[in-house]
Amino acid sequence: MSGKRLTLVIGPSEKLCARLRAAGEAQAEALAALDLAVVGWNHVRLYAACAAPDEVGLLRHNRGLDTGLVQESLGHEMTALLAEAVAAPGPGHLIFCASQLGSLLCQPSELARLRDLLAPHFARIEVVIHAEEQARALVAHYAYALMEGRRAPLSQELALASAPDWWQAALAAREAPQPHLGLFNDIQAPPFWLDLAGLRRLWAGTFGAEKVRFRPLDMAALCSERAAEELLALSGRAGEIGPVEAARPFRPEPAPSLARIRQLNELVIAYCARHEREVPRAFWQQMRMSVRIEGPPLAPGALAVLSQRFAPDNAALVADFPDLAEALRPDPPEAPWEEANPRFGYRASQVLAAHLHGLRRAARPLAELRAEEAAAQRAAQRFDRLLPEGTGEALRTRVKVNHRMVLSTRFRPHNDLGAVAEEAPAPPYTPAPRRRLGPGVGGRVIVACMKNEAPYILEWIAYHRAIGVDHFLIYTNDCTDGTDAILARLMEMGIVEHRNNDLWRGNSPQQHALNQALKEPLVQGADWIIHIDVDEFINVRCGNGTLDDFFARVPEATNVAMTWRLFGHNGVRHLEDRPVIAQFDRCAPKFCPKPHTVWGFKTMFRNIGAYGKLSCHRPNRLDPALADRVRWVNGSGRDMTADALKNGWRSSQANVGYDLIQLNHYALRSAESFLIKRQRGRALHVDRSIGLNYWIRMDWSDVRDITIQRNLPRLAAEMARLMADPALSAAHRAGFDWHRAKAAELRAEPEFRALYEQALGVELNETERVAYALALDMES
Repeated sequence: MSGKRLTLVIGPSEKLCARLRAAGEAQAEALAALDLAVVGWNHVRLYAACAAPDEVGLLRHNRGLDTGLVQESLGHEMTALLAEAVAAPGPGHLIFCASQLGSLLCQPSELARLRDLLAPHFARIEVVIHAEEQARALVAHYAYALMEGRRAPLSQELALASAPDWWQAALAAREAPQPHLGLFNDIQAPPFWLDLAGLRRLWAGTFGAEKVRFRPLDMAALCSERAAEELLALSGRAGEIGPVEAARPFRPEPAPSLARIRQLNELVIAYCARHEREVPRAFWQQMRMSVRIEGPPLAPGALAVLSQRFAPDNAALVADFPDLAEALRPDPPEAPWEEANPRFGYRASQVLAAHLHGLRRAARPLAELRAEEAAAQRAAQRFDRLLPEGTGEALRTRVKVNHRMVLSTRFRPHNDLGAVAEEAPAPPYTPAPRRRLGPGVGGRVIVACMKNEAPYILEWIAYHRAIGVDHFLIYTNDCTDGTDAILARLMEMGIVEHRNNDLWRGNSPQQHALNQALKEPLVQGADWIIHIDVDEFINVRCGNGTLDDFFARVPEATNVAMTWRLFGHNGVRHLEDRPVIAQFDRCAPKFCPKPHTVWGFKTMFRNIGAYGKLSCHRPNRLDPALADRVRWVNGSGRDMTADALKNGWRSSQANVGYDLIQLNHYALRSAESFLIKRQRGRALHVDRSIGLNYWIRMDWSDVRDITIQRNLPRLAAEMARLMADPALSAAHRAGFDWHRAKAAELRAEPEFRALYEQALGVELNETERVAYALALDMES
């Protein structure tokens, strides 16, 4: 056990916890100076690790955390995470905000699991509950629940006002979840946690009465610039804390909107039950949003019967926690609640009829869902055969859990993104004449770093010259395969600038080279700067496939985030002296948000002086005076400046795009090439090895993309021009022969032969690969 202290903020309001997490991130340095930190552990996974297996709520279902395998796997995961967190140097008082613990856990056995996870790691654990008067809390919860599919009106809660024990009555009203109908107890049943006295008893019974305290919920203050002050109040620390960016204040949903949405939910659920179908939540949400109208909000005073029911319990709480007096003061009573008039002749049945065509197309038959469930179970059995020998049971379980999550969440990969045809052959691009640069025109410059890449250099140079790159500045270190000889001859021919980087300093040879590159006249005078590696090819997917064609589509852009498409080994085992872009044509699907490396991007940017540092994926150190001149676009030409202006190296679901340009990333090439890469090591993360985990993360062969092959004729023409030089041709052949011999040598070594056979034995589809990669928790 460490000497650290944990304050556990359990909501029950998620708006509160989200705001505290944001405030903690914004003021991390100031908090650290006070020996405080708001930790960013995965609160959803911690909740799922503790929840009763049969109590499947909306959150667990949406995240794919609703199977029997989950608890064991997540328990192992959270134990490892907590052990690492408390062992790391840093503040001694940690604050963790997880509203799901307060609003979803309701059984002593669930809290016992939570205590058993946390207690071994902390010298002291305190629980903080933020309290709000019940009528006001129910109004906010009702609006949230309706937007998630609730069908019952507020009469459900009002009927419980006369129950002698709200907590038990609310739990007794629960039913077996029916996920395909959207029937989850945390959405459909009365919220048990309105009973603050019951909530206190539950948590005090597990953590001790002296360890549980209440704070008033003041969302107006939390939305203001003073939000971080609540973190000081939670910790009992005295000190100065700066302001944070104000958040948009909570705006209550109009009562007529609530009535419309509830009535629509009721009909949608009935439709799904009658036709045995499940409506995707996104489609259902679109239906709900389409019926919203303006009007007066639902008044908490209309629920005065609830305020009266909880008044004695609240008075007892205020006696123990005087700061709650204002937060628990009820609104003045108003006329008893009745569902608002939905106005303007609204009929939920008419709305359903208007959406019926789309509903039929979007809704999935239960038979299909059951077949998917059976496939997931078969996949779980398959993993036992697929995972390499020596894979621990905890990892095996986690892979299976992740697979279920991927299948049932928005992270499921697919190729339905954008409109560019990828599999159908298209006419070859026509030759594009080499650009002739006038005086003072710096042109487009690629800066690259290489180590033992001899077989691939000429194709890569020829390809990028053919699409409009003007200059190459290439750094090499510790080469033994003839790479330096090839580049030396290319430099003599006036095609590249080559720099030796053997004496690199710092954390990596790559970053050292990039730092030096900024001092080079070629880079300082460039119009556009591009940092990519020799296994990355800029694939322009518009016009005649040249950079001129792309720039014509995005004339305002200063920075282009070229998102990776990861190409696998495509069944190619042995080294072949043929173009990489011809050999490998199968890759990751375009929609693949997990694992995070799939959507990594490299940046092509105008040299306007806006950034002061060149890094692996992007320029950094933005000059604030030039920020308004910077415009980032994604691979489809859409603006993403707000997302990428200051940081970030990967695309997201909101900004990914491939329609105009992408970066084909051939990280593996053939299986023999992978062995040599493994033996060579890495350019950036020199302290991290390349093994089977790397292969699994990079060997994507699920969809076919041949768009880059339209460049093959002009690549061949440019290659022929280069290979016409006898010295260059000989250097290329010598480099290829070196690699072929090295591959044979490595395959004769037991360690590399085992890796080779293991890699070729891995047969994973796209969802299985995502699950495996996530389970390995690999680095970036």
